[in-house]
Amino acid sequence: MAISFRQLKIFEATARLGRLTAAADEQALSQSAASQALKELELMLGYRLFSRVGRELEITDAGQQVLPRVRDILINVASLKTPYSSGVSGPFRVAASVTIASYLFPSVMSGFLEGHPDVEPNLQIANTQEVIERLEKGQAHIGLIEGPASHQQLQILPWREDYLQVFCSQSHPLAQQGRLSIEQMPQQRWILREQGSGTRAVFDRAMQQVGAQVGPVMALNRQEAIKRSVKAGLGIGCLSQLAIADELQREELVVLQTPLALSRHMSVVVPPEVHTNQLVQAFIAYLALPSTSVD
Repeated sequence: MAISFRQLKIFEATARLGRLTAAADEQALSQSAASQALKELELMLGYRLFSRVGRELEITDAGQQVLPRVRDILINVASLKTPYSSGVSGPFRVAASVTIASYLFPSVMSGFLEGHPDVEPNLQIANTQEVIERLEKGQAHIGLIEGPASHQQLQILPWREDYLQVFCSQSHPLAQQGRLSIEQMPQQRWILREQGSGTRAVFDRAMQQVGAQVGPVMALNRQEAIKRSVKAGLGIGCLSQLAIADELQREELVVLQTPLALSRHMSVVVPPEVHTNQLVQAFIAYLALPSTSVD
Protein backbone atom coordinates (compact mmCIF):
# COMPACT_ATOMS: atom_id res chain seq x y z
CA MET A 1 0.00 0.00 0.00
CA ALA A 2 1.41 3.41 -1.00
CA ILE A 3 1.31 6.57 1.07
CA SER A 4 -1.60 8.71 -0.12
CA PHE A 5 -1.89 12.47 -0.54
CA ARG A 6 -4.91 12.43 1.78
CA GLN A 7 -2.91 10.80 4.56
CA LEU A 8 -0.22 13.47 4.32
CA LYS A 9 -2.82 16.25 4.36
CA ILE A 10 -4.46 14.82 7.48
CA PHE A 11 -1.09 14.53 9.21
CA GLU A 12 -0.14 18.13 8.35
CA ALA A 13 -3.54 19.52 9.34
CA THR A 14 -3.53 17.67 12.67
CA ALA A 15 -0.03 18.96 13.47
CA ARG A 16 -1.05 22.52 12.52
CA LEU A 17 -4.46 22.63 14.19
CA GLY A 18 -3.59 20.52 17.21
CA ARG A 19 -6.78 18.43 17.07
CA LEU A 20 -7.83 15.53 14.87
CA THR A 21 -11.45 16.73 14.85
CA ALA A 22 -10.40 20.13 13.50
CA ALA A 23 -8.19 18.48 10.87
CA ALA A 24 -11.04 16.19 9.81
CA ASP A 25 -13.41 19.16 9.47
CA GLU A 26 -10.88 21.10 7.39
CA GLN A 27 -10.35 18.14 5.05
CA ALA A 28 -14.09 17.37 4.85
CA LEU A 29 -13.66 13.90 6.38
CA SER A 30 -15.36 12.11 9.22
CA GLN A 31 -13.30 11.80 12.39
CA SER A 32 -13.15 8.02 11.98
CA ALA A 33 -11.86 8.35 8.39
CA ALA A 34 -9.23 10.87 9.49
CA SER A 35 -8.16 8.65 12.37
CA GLN A 36 -7.89 5.65 10.06
CA ALA A 37 -5.78 7.67 7.58
CA LEU A 38 -3.34 8.58 10.36
CA LYS A 39 -3.11 4.99 11.58
CA GLU A 40 -2.40 3.72 8.06
CA LEU A 41 0.27 6.37 7.56
CA GLU A 42 1.98 5.47 10.84
CA LEU A 43 1.83 1.77 9.92
CA MET A 44 3.52 2.38 6.57
CA LEU A 45 6.16 4.68 8.06
CA GLY A 46 6.89 2.31 10.92
CA TYR A 47 6.79 4.92 13.70
CA ARG A 48 4.30 7.02 15.65
CA LEU A 49 3.51 10.53 14.48
CA PHE A 50 1.40 11.48 17.48
CA SER A 51 1.08 10.36 21.06
CA ARG A 52 -2.12 10.78 23.06
CA VAL A 53 -1.93 12.97 26.18
CA GLY A 54 -5.33 12.78 27.83
CA ARG A 55 -7.77 13.78 25.09
CA GLU A 56 -5.14 15.69 23.13
CA LEU A 57 -2.79 14.52 20.38
CA GLU A 58 0.83 15.61 20.76
CA ILE A 59 3.21 15.32 17.83
CA THR A 60 6.18 13.02 18.49
CA ASP A 61 9.83 13.88 17.88
CA ALA A 62 9.75 11.71 14.75
CA GLY A 63 6.62 13.48 13.55
CA GLN A 64 8.25 16.85 14.15
CA GLN A 65 11.28 15.78 12.09
CA VAL A 66 9.30 14.69 9.02
CA LEU A 67 6.70 17.48 9.14
CA PRO A 68 8.79 19.97 7.08
CA ARG A 69 9.30 17.34 4.35
CA VAL A 70 5.59 16.56 4.29
CA ARG A 71 4.83 20.27 3.88
CA ASP A 72 7.34 20.42 1.02
CA ILE A 73 5.45 17.61 -0.72
CA LEU A 74 2.07 19.28 -0.23
CA ILE A 75 3.34 22.64 -1.51
CA ASN A 76 4.90 21.04 -4.59
CA VAL A 77 1.77 19.04 -5.40
CA ALA A 78 -0.42 22.13 -4.97
CA SER A 79 1.84 24.07 -7.37
CA LEU A 80 1.03 21.58 -10.15
CA LYS A 81 -2.49 23.04 -10.33
CA THR A 82 -1.12 26.39 -11.55
CA PRO A 83 1.94 25.57 -13.71
CA TYR A 84 2.30 29.11 -15.07
CA SER A 85 1.73 30.94 -11.79
CA SER A 86 4.51 32.91 -10.10
CA GLY A 87 3.48 31.28 -6.82
CA VAL A 88 3.08 34.68 -5.17
CA SER A 89 -0.66 34.52 -4.55
CA GLY A 90 -3.22 33.00 -2.23
CA PRO A 91 -3.57 32.94 1.56
CA PHE A 92 -0.62 34.33 3.53
CA ARG A 93 -0.71 33.73 7.29
CA VAL A 94 1.53 36.16 9.20
CA ALA A 95 2.01 35.91 12.97
CA ALA A 96 3.31 39.19 14.41
CA SER A 97 4.02 40.42 17.90
CA VAL A 98 2.00 43.35 19.16
CA THR A 99 4.22 46.36 18.36
CA ILE A 100 4.94 45.17 14.82
CA ALA A 101 1.31 44.26 14.19
CA SER A 102 0.08 47.65 15.41
CA TYR A 103 2.67 50.07 14.03
CA LEU A 104 4.62 48.43 11.18
CA PHE A 105 2.56 45.67 9.59
CA PRO A 106 -0.10 47.87 7.90
CA SER A 107 2.41 49.91 5.89
CA VAL A 108 4.66 46.90 5.18
CA MET A 109 1.80 44.77 3.89
CA SER A 110 0.32 47.66 1.91
CA GLY A 111 3.58 48.05 0.04
CA PHE A 112 3.91 44.29 -0.53
CA LEU A 113 0.37 44.04 -1.92
CA GLU A 114 1.10 46.76 -4.48
CA GLY A 115 3.49 44.36 -6.17
CA HIS A 116 1.54 41.18 -5.37
CA PRO A 117 -2.19 42.01 -5.47
CA ASP A 118 -3.29 38.36 -5.50
CA VAL A 119 -1.95 37.70 -1.99
CA GLU A 120 -4.59 37.32 0.74
CA PRO A 121 -2.96 38.35 4.06
CA ASN A 122 -4.19 37.02 7.38
CA LEU A 123 -2.65 38.64 10.47
CA GLN A 124 -2.39 36.77 13.76
CA ILE A 125 -1.39 39.01 16.71
CA ALA A 126 0.48 37.36 19.59
CA ASN A 127 3.49 37.89 21.81
CA THR A 128 6.95 36.74 20.73
CA GLN A 129 6.73 33.36 22.46
CA GLU A 130 3.32 32.65 20.95
CA VAL A 131 4.53 33.64 17.47
CA ILE A 132 7.32 31.06 17.76
CA GLU A 133 4.80 28.42 18.85
CA ARG A 134 2.55 29.15 15.87
CA LEU A 135 5.46 28.78 13.46
CA GLU A 136 6.37 25.47 15.15
CA LYS A 137 2.85 24.16 14.55
CA GLY A 138 2.66 25.46 10.99
CA GLN A 139 -0.18 27.83 11.85
CA ALA A 140 1.62 30.72 10.12
CA HIS A 141 3.78 31.02 7.02
CA ILE A 142 6.08 33.62 8.59
CA GLY A 143 6.56 35.38 11.92
CA LEU A 144 7.58 38.92 12.87
CA ILE A 145 8.92 39.28 16.43
CA GLU A 146 10.37 42.00 18.65
CA GLY A 147 12.31 40.11 21.28
CA PRO A 148 15.46 37.99 21.44
CA ALA A 149 14.83 34.38 20.42
CA SER A 150 16.58 31.26 19.19
CA HIS A 151 15.30 27.97 17.83
CA GLN A 152 16.78 24.69 16.60
CA GLN A 153 14.55 24.37 13.52
CA LEU A 154 13.11 27.80 12.78
CA GLN A 155 15.35 30.44 11.21
CA ILE A 156 15.39 33.85 12.91
CA LEU A 157 16.65 36.63 10.64
CA PRO A 158 17.48 40.17 11.88
CA TRP A 159 15.18 42.74 10.27
CA ARG A 160 15.35 46.23 11.78
CA GLU A 161 16.32 48.03 14.98
CA ASP A 162 13.93 49.47 17.54
CA TYR A 163 14.27 51.26 20.87
CA LEU A 164 12.22 51.04 24.05
CA GLN A 165 11.55 54.12 26.16
CA VAL A 166 10.67 54.49 29.83
CA PHE A 167 7.89 57.03 30.30
CA CYS A 168 5.52 58.58 32.84
CA SER A 169 2.53 60.91 32.90
CA GLN A 170 2.87 64.69 32.82
CA SER A 171 1.71 64.83 36.46
CA HIS A 172 4.18 62.21 37.75
CA PRO A 173 6.81 63.52 40.24
CA LEU A 174 9.59 62.34 37.87
CA ALA A 175 8.22 64.27 34.90
CA GLN A 176 9.97 67.49 35.85
CA GLN A 177 13.32 65.74 36.33
CA GLY A 178 13.03 63.82 33.05
CA ARG A 179 15.28 61.03 34.29
CA LEU A 180 15.20 57.87 36.40
CA SER A 181 18.25 56.54 38.24
CA ILE A 182 19.00 52.93 39.15
CA GLU A 183 18.45 53.81 42.82
CA GLN A 184 14.97 55.17 42.08
CA MET A 185 13.81 52.12 40.10
CA PRO A 186 12.77 49.89 43.04
CA GLN A 187 10.63 52.73 44.39
CA GLN A 188 8.45 52.92 41.28
CA ARG A 189 5.32 51.03 40.35
CA TRP A 190 6.01 49.59 36.91
CA ILE A 191 3.35 48.92 34.28
CA LEU A 192 4.89 46.47 31.81
CA ARG A 193 4.08 43.91 29.14
CA GLU A 194 3.48 40.32 30.22
CA GLN A 195 6.16 37.63 30.46
CA GLY A 196 6.68 36.04 27.04
CA SER A 197 6.51 39.32 25.15
CA GLY A 198 9.58 40.64 23.35
CA THR A 199 9.23 44.04 25.00
CA ARG A 200 9.29 42.50 28.47
CA ALA A 201 12.29 40.30 27.60
CA VAL A 202 14.34 43.32 26.48
CA PHE A 203 13.35 45.29 29.60
CA ASP A 204 14.20 42.42 31.98
CA ARG A 205 17.56 41.86 30.29
CA ALA A 206 18.44 45.56 30.50
CA MET A 207 17.58 45.63 34.20
CA GLN A 208 19.77 42.60 34.86
CA GLN A 209 22.69 44.17 33.01
CA VAL A 210 22.80 47.14 35.39
CA GLY A 211 21.88 45.14 38.49
CA ALA A 212 18.70 47.15 39.01
CA GLN A 213 15.72 45.97 41.02
CA VAL A 214 12.15 46.39 39.81
CA GLY A 215 9.46 47.67 42.16
CA PRO A 216 5.85 46.41 42.08
CA VAL A 217 4.79 45.35 38.57
CA MET A 218 1.38 45.44 36.93
CA ALA A 219 1.65 43.25 33.82
CA LEU A 220 -0.70 43.95 30.90
CA ASN A 221 -0.81 42.37 27.44
CA ARG A 222 -2.11 45.41 25.59
CA GLN A 223 -0.06 48.52 24.86
CA GLU A 224 -3.08 50.79 24.93
CA ALA A 225 -3.92 49.57 28.43
CA ILE A 226 -0.35 50.31 29.56
CA LYS A 227 -0.40 53.82 28.13
CA ARG A 228 -3.79 54.62 29.65
CA SER A 229 -2.70 53.27 33.04
CA VAL A 230 0.43 55.43 32.97
CA LYS A 231 -1.57 58.51 31.95
CA ALA A 232 -3.92 57.81 34.86
CA GLY A 233 -0.97 58.00 37.25
CA LEU A 234 -0.82 54.31 38.18
CA GLY A 235 2.94 54.08 37.55
CA ILE A 236 5.64 54.29 34.89
CA GLY A 237 5.86 52.19 31.73
CA CYS A 238 8.30 50.90 29.12
CA LEU A 239 7.26 50.42 25.50
CA SER A 240 8.64 50.80 21.99
CA GLN A 241 9.19 54.35 20.78
CA LEU A 242 6.78 53.43 17.98
CA ALA A 243 3.99 52.80 20.49
CA ILE A 244 4.20 56.14 22.33
CA ALA A 245 5.16 58.51 19.48
CA ASP A 246 1.68 60.04 19.17
CA GLU A 247 1.30 60.53 22.93
CA LEU A 248 4.70 62.24 23.12
CA GLN A 249 3.76 64.57 20.27
CA ARG A 250 0.55 65.50 22.10
CA GLU A 251 2.58 65.96 25.32
CA GLU A 252 0.47 63.39 27.17
CA LEU A 253 3.52 61.36 28.25
CA VAL A 254 7.09 62.21 29.24
CA VAL A 255 10.17 60.14 28.37
CA LEU A 256 12.50 59.42 31.30
CA GLN A 257 16.21 59.10 30.56
CA THR A 258 17.71 55.97 32.16
CA PRO A 259 21.03 54.05 32.11
CA LEU A 260 19.23 51.04 30.61
CA ALA A 261 20.29 49.59 27.23
CA LEU A 262 16.87 49.30 25.61
CA SER A 263 17.70 48.81 21.93
CA ARG A 264 16.55 45.63 20.20
CA HIS A 265 16.42 43.91 16.84
CA MET A 266 13.09 43.04 15.34
CA SER A 267 13.34 39.73 13.50
CA VAL A 268 11.63 37.60 10.89
CA VAL A 269 10.95 33.95 11.74
CA VAL A 270 10.72 31.43 8.91
CA PRO A 271 10.05 27.67 8.91
CA PRO A 272 12.47 25.04 7.53
CA GLU A 273 10.43 24.55 4.36
CA VAL A 274 10.74 28.24 3.39
CA HIS A 275 12.82 27.41 0.29
CA THR A 276 9.79 25.78 -1.38
CA ASN A 277 7.35 28.60 -0.64
CA GLN A 278 7.61 31.31 -3.28
CA LEU A 279 5.20 33.60 -1.43
CA VAL A 280 7.35 33.61 1.70
CA GLN A 281 10.49 34.09 -0.36
CA ALA A 282 8.90 37.08 -2.11
CA PHE A 283 8.00 38.64 1.24
CA ILE A 284 11.54 38.08 2.54
CA ALA A 285 12.90 39.79 -0.57
CA TYR A 286 10.49 42.71 -0.07
CA LEU A 287 11.80 43.18 3.49
CA ALA A 288 15.31 43.35 1.99
CA LEU A 289 16.41 40.22 3.83
CA PRO A 290 18.75 37.66 2.26
CA SER A 291 16.90 34.78 0.63
CA THR A 292 17.26 31.71 2.80
CA SER A 293 16.98 27.97 2.60
CA VAL A 294 17.65 24.95 4.77
CA ASP A 295 20.19 22.33 3.80
